[in-house]
Amino acid sequence: MKRLYYLIFILATLSVFSGCSADYSDVDEMYIPEDEYNGENYTDYGENPFESAADKPVSTFSIDADGGSYSNMRRYINSGQLPPSDAVRIEEFINFFTFDYDNPETEAVTINSESAVCPWNNEHFLLRIGLKGKSLETRPPSNFVFLIDVSGSMDSDDKLGILKAGFKTFTDQLTEDDRVAIVTYAGSDAVLLNSTPGNQHSRIKEAIDKLGAGGSTAGAQGIISAYQIAQQNFIDGGNNRVVLGTDGDFNVGPSSTEELKKLIEEQRESGVYLTVLAVGTGNLNDAGMEQLADNGNGTYEYIDSQEQIEKIFIYEYDKFYTVATDSKIQITFDSLVVESYRLIGYENRVLEDSDFENDSTDAGEIGAGQTITALYEIVPRSGANTETFGNLEFRYKPDFGEQSILIAHVMKHEPSAFENSSENMRFCSALASFGMILKKSQFVGSTSFDFIKNTADNARSFDPQGYRNEFVTLVDKASRLRPNK
Repeated sequence: MKRLYYLIFILATLSVFSGCSADYSDVDEMYIPEDEYNGENYTDYGENPFESAADKPVSTFSIDADGGSYSNMRRYINSGQLPPSDAVRIEEFINFFTFDYDNPETEAVTINSESAVCPWNNEHFLLRIGLKGKSLETRPPSNFVFLIDVSGSMDSDDKLGILKAGFKTFTDQLTEDDRVAIVTYAGSDAVLLNSTPGNQHSRIKEAIDKLGAGGSTAGAQGIISAYQIAQQNFIDGGNNRVVLGTDGDFNVGPSSTEELKKLIEEQRESGVYLTVLAVGTGNLNDAGMEQLADNGNGTYEYIDSQEQIEKIFIYEYDKFYTVATDSKIQITFDSLVVESYRLIGYENRVLEDSDFENDSTDAGEIGAGQTITALYEIVPRSGANTETFGNLEFRYKPDFGEQSILIAHVMKHEPSAFENSSENMRFCSALASFGMILKKSQFVGSTSFDFIKNTADNARSFDPQGYRNEFVTLVDKASRLRPNK
């Protein structure tokens, strides 16, 4: 094995100093073999195929507001490795970023769309769909329960250490109208802090400072206790949320993903939302935690740095306030215009068409001011000259309402040259291209790291916190982790 790594190191070094441009369209060879990822747990959801618009004109999926896959990828690349292909969920690469969309005027969510020539296959088009949740005028009161894994596997700076820093940063955002409790779990669960007014920052931080790791992981009982406390302190019309911080290494009591999903599904009917914060390396259970969030009316994020703590707990704090729940999209393509189509990403969010009008079907949540983006790759029908690709319908419930609201949107058939498309389209396409390369996608076409870097670099005029600039740097690092050809 050492010889293999030494050979790879030599090849990588030669590629860096050769000054040659590599052909990155070949995604069959990855730099690090995927059996060397220290037992981390990921799920391969495959890729959505092209569907015939004549045979299957309707496409239905739940929105995805997670960003965990992107920051986990960043952790790998910054440590000198490419992520496992199974760790790549392209929709989370895209939705890690905020896009420059208009704010809603009347509804809780606004919709926009755009089309352009596909940059990795110029015989195809790309169709971008953008959503944005309404911003808050004032923040409603919040009832938080921090549920923190303090089992033995959490005993490191990049796990419990970074969570303690994160929750202390979070505490600084709380006001006298908010409440927070802290529940811990290891071999058993314990209430470290009863529900406390949010402006008692010193008291809350003192409790956080007492956190220490040791023992096995009885996560299920901790989840039950956290939801019970959240329900006991429920604020009508407020933001009620459990924030779970863990590496996902559940090993006592109900511990399988399916068992824990069932438990979370039972708890979500209480009106309490869930945010899952993943940390650490080595035994990270990405697959399990992403599913817990998906099934608990929640979001999934991976924390790899102090900057990510600030992103979640300061700059994007309003996302904790949900403005649209059970949000789903259904598109009916015009087969006179579209020969076939493919939804890029969202593989584990695809719904049955009949689920769209079923208000009991669980779907995704949108936070205040949050943007959600989806891309379709379109194979156009020759000679088509109609004005639309088809119709888009969006359903959501206003913060745990029982009946959904329907919004309709017409997707205009006005594909521009890619270089003339909006920054939203170009940056989104760069992210999708990057995800396809890392995923070793069969649909990657002619894309390359050079294209991704140049495209992203020229789509950064909207970059409030510098995350787009950081992406350009990550692409450059990733290009050096592939053998030169």
